Amino acid sequence: MTDEHPIIAAIRPALEATGATIVEASESQPLDIAIEWEGETVACARIGSLVDALQNLVAHIEQELGGSLPDLDRTGKQIAVRLLEERGAFLLRRSIEDIADMMGVSRITIYNYLNAIRK
Repeated sequence: MTDEHPIIAAIRPALEATGATIVEASESQPLDIAIEWEGETVACARIGSLVDALQNLVAHIEQELGGSLPDLDRTGKQIAVRLLEERGAFLLRRSIEDIADMMGVSRITIYNYLNAIRK
């Protein structure tokens, strides 16, 4: 969008952080969410798939922590697991195995980190 509406500029970072994209109102699909301003639909939000949700979450945490998951030291990995836990990553099916693979650790290590966090 060339002349971006102020509401779009304001919510773009939040939408993109969750894997959503902004599409023109004229290109909306049935599952898109209308973004309205003073009774007019100015654009739509297209929510990303759950398949991409874990990858998006990990990418944001890596950015926050300043390094990729496998390159983090033990403390960094524990912090990453805590952040992932706080943001609901482990509610997704197979996420423990997927996170363990991304970090280069065993799933037992992830379970140990989670047990320490949850105590």
